[in-house]
Amino acid sequence: MFTAAKVFSATKAKERDELGETITRWLAANPNVEIVDKVVTQSSDREFHCLTITIFYRRKSG
Repeated sequence: MFTAAKVFSATKAKERDELGETITRWLAANPNVEIVDKVVTQSSDREFHCLTITIFYRRKSG
C-alpha cells in the first residue's frame, strides 16, 4: 500500500537523458521514503516525445 506518489516527466531530449539523475537526487533528499511501485509511461506525437516515471511510495516507520 502506498500513501503518496511522485511524478517525474520530461519532453526535451536533454531532460529525458537526465531524468534518472533527477530521480536519484530526489531519493537522496528523501531518505525516509520506501518505494512501493513505479510506472514508466512513454508518449509522443509529431513534435514531442514524453517520458514519465511515476513513483508510488510510503514514509518509512521510525
